[in-house]
Amino acid sequence: MSDMMDFSLAFHPFIPWWLVAAFAAVGLVFAAIGIARRVRGSLIRGLAVLLFAIALLNPALQRELREPLDGVVAVVVDRTQSQRAAGRVEATDALAADIVQRLEQTAGLEVRTLTVDRPAPDQDGTVLFGPLADLLGDTPPDRIAGAIMITDGQVHDVPGTAPFGAPIHSLVVGREDERDRRIEIVAAPRFGLVGSTQTIVVRVRDTGAEDEDVPLTVRIDDELVERRQVRVGDEVAIEAPINHGGNNFFQFEVPTVDDELTDVNNTTVAIVEGVRENLRVLLVSGEPHAGERTWRNLLKSDASVDLVHFTILRPPEKQDGTPINELSLIAFPTRELFSQKIDEFDLIVFDRYHRRNVLPALYFDNIAQYVLNGGAVLIAAGPDYAGSRSIYHTPLAAALPAAPSGEIIEEPFRPEVSERGARHPVTRGLPGSESEPPAWSEWFRQIETVPVAGETVMTGARASPLLTLSREGDGRVAMMMSDHVWLWARGYDGGGPYVPLLRRLSHWLMKEPELEEEALRLDAGAGTLTVERQTLSDTVAPVTLTTPSGEEQTITLEEAEPGLWRASIDAPDMGLYRADDGTLTALGHVGPANPLEAQDLRSDTTKLEPVAEMTGGSVRRVEPGDGPPRILMRPTGRMMSGTDWVGLKRSEASELVGIDRVPLFAGFLGLAILLAGLGSTWWREGH
Repeated sequence: MSDMMDFSLAFHPFIPWWLVAAFAAVGLVFAAIGIARRVRGSLIRGLAVLLFAIALLNPALQRELREPLDGVVAVVVDRTQSQRAAGRVEATDALAADIVQRLEQTAGLEVRTLTVDRPAPDQDGTVLFGPLADLLGDTPPDRIAGAIMITDGQVHDVPGTAPFGAPIHSLVVGREDERDRRIEIVAAPRFGLVGSTQTIVVRVRDTGAEDEDVPLTVRIDDELVERRQVRVGDEVAIEAPINHGGNNFFQFEVPTVDDELTDVNNTTVAIVEGVRENLRVLLVSGEPHAGERTWRNLLKSDASVDLVHFTILRPPEKQDGTPINELSLIAFPTRELFSQKIDEFDLIVFDRYHRRNVLPALYFDNIAQYVLNGGAVLIAAGPDYAGSRSIYHTPLAAALPAAPSGEIIEEPFRPEVSERGARHPVTRGLPGSESEPPAWSEWFRQIETVPVAGETVMTGARASPLLTLSREGDGRVAMMMSDHVWLWARGYDGGGPYVPLLRRLSHWLMKEPELEEEALRLDAGAGTLTVERQTLSDTVAPVTLTTPSGEEQTITLEEAEPGLWRASIDAPDMGLYRADDGTLTALGHVGPANPLEAQDLRSDTTKLEPVAEMTGGSVRRVEPGDGPPRILMRPTGRMMSGTDWVGLKRSEASELVGIDRVPLFAGFLGLAILLAGLGSTWWREGH
C-alpha cells in the first residue's frame, strides 16, 4: 500500500513571535517614512526588513507521510430460532461464507463478522442492530464501509434513524411464496385465583387458507382437555380453569399442512400463575398449656393464612353451677365446623386434643373423609395421645400414620433430622442441622408411637419417631409427637428453628408445590434452563428433554444437596420445553409466552426497507439457486446498489506515519538570499 503525501508551510521562529513582529513593525515604519519623503532605497529597505523577519520565523516546507486505512465492513449472520425452525440455516451459512470470502479478497477492507443465534436476554424477538452497533462501536465513522446482513428479514429492533453514514445491505434468505400456519395469543391473564376460571383469547393465522375451519386442540398442563373447530382469522375465547398454585400451562395447537414452513408455531402457550386466596386453617386446642400460643402466633403471623382458633376450656362434663348466660365463652360450633363447613378449611390442627365428648365419633369420621378427599390434618400431640382418650381411638385413626404405644418418654433429648428427613424439603437444611449434635436446644417429653405409614423425617428420644408425614388418599397428615416445640420458640438454651420447621410443615400439608417430596421442575432463566429433581431416593433416572422444535436430548442430573438433583443446560430457543424421567413430567417456558420470534416465520423484505433507504443500502431476496451479488467499492455520494451488485463506501481515512521538514532559509542558499537583500540596499544608496 503506497503512502500518501501532503505538503504544507510551517514556521518555527528562532525568537518569540512578538519580537519578530516588533522588529518588522519598526523597520517597516522607517521604510514607510523614507518612501513618504522620497528617500532613495526606502522600498528596498522595507523589502529587506520583511525578508529578515521571514528568516527569523524560520519557514519550512513540511511534508506529512500518511498511510491510507482500510474500511471496515460488518457481516451480520442471523441464525436465530426463526431461521433454524424454517430450515434456512444451511442456505444462510453458505451465503455468509461466500460473502465473507469475497470481502476478504477485496483490497482496502477489514472484515468483521457477527453471528446472532439467540435473542437478547432483555428483549423479545430477533435483535441484530444492537449487536451491530457494538461490533462497530470502536470504529471511526469515516472508516465504516457499510454492513451486510444475511437474515430472513424477521428483525425486531430496526432503528428509526441511520446507525452510521454507510450503506446497510440486507440479503433475505427464503422463498417469496412461503406458507405458514400459526396460532397466537390475543389476550391472556397473568394471574388467576386457584379454583377460578379465566378466559384466554387465541387466533389462528394461515397465509394459504383464509376463512377456513381448522381443528384446535387445548391442553392444560400437557393433558388433553378439548378439541374444537375454529375459523382462521377469528378470535376464539377459551375457558381456562386455574387448577393449582404456581404456573398453569395452557397449550393450544393446530395441525400442520403439507406445504408449511414448520410446525414450531402451530403450538402456543399461555402461562397463568395460580394465586391462592388466603388459606383457611382451623386450630383446635384441647386444653391450655405452655405451648398453646406457639401454633397460634406462627399461623397468625402468616399473611396468607386465615386462622380460626378454638380452645376448649370448659368441657361438657364439667358442671360448676355457673349459669350459661354468665359465661364469657362461646359454645364450640361443632356441627357448623365439622359437618357443614369442614371442606372450606385447607388445614385442621389438633393441638393436644383428646376426646372429651365435644366431638362425636361421627365428626371424626367426617374428618377422616375430609383427609381422604384432599384435606390436611396436623396432630400436635402431648400426653393426651398416649391415654385412653387419645384421638387415635376414633374413626380418624384410619388416616393416622402412627399408633401410640401408651408410653410417655420424659427425659432430655435433642431432636434430629432422620436420614430420610435430610432429603425431605420440610426438614432439609434446617438451620443448625448441619452440626453434630444439632445446634438447637433439647426437649423433655415425647410420646412413643409405632409408625404404620408415611415417612419419619425427625426422630427424638431413643430414636423413636418425632415427626411423621404421610399421604392418605388425596390428603395429607402430619404428626408431631411432642408438645415441647415451644421451648425453641421461647429461646430456651438458644432455642431452635421452629419458624422454618412449622411453616414448612403447614405449607407442605396445604400442598405448596415447592415442598413436594417427589417433584420434577424446569426453571427457565436468560438463555438457560435448570432441570431439578426432588426425591427421597438415593438415585435418579436421566431426564429426557424435548425442545420447542421437537428435538430430544438426555440430561444427566447431579446431586446438588441431599434429595435434590440438578442440571443446567443452554436453551437458545424460546418456547415450551418438556422434561420426562419415566415417572414424572414437567413443563418450562423460555422467553415470553407468545414470542415475536415464533409469531411469523416467513421471510420478509419489508421490515428492513426503511433502514436501507436511510443509509443508501438495499434489501434483496436470495432464493435457492440464486448467486450472491457482486461487491463494489464506491466513493461517498455515489449509488450504492444495482441489479446484481451492492456497494460499500471507500475509506478516505489515513494514518499519519511521519513528517519531513525542509527549511527555506537554511544553509548557504538562505545566507545568499539575505546578503543579496542587504547588498541591494547599499547598491541603491550608491547610485
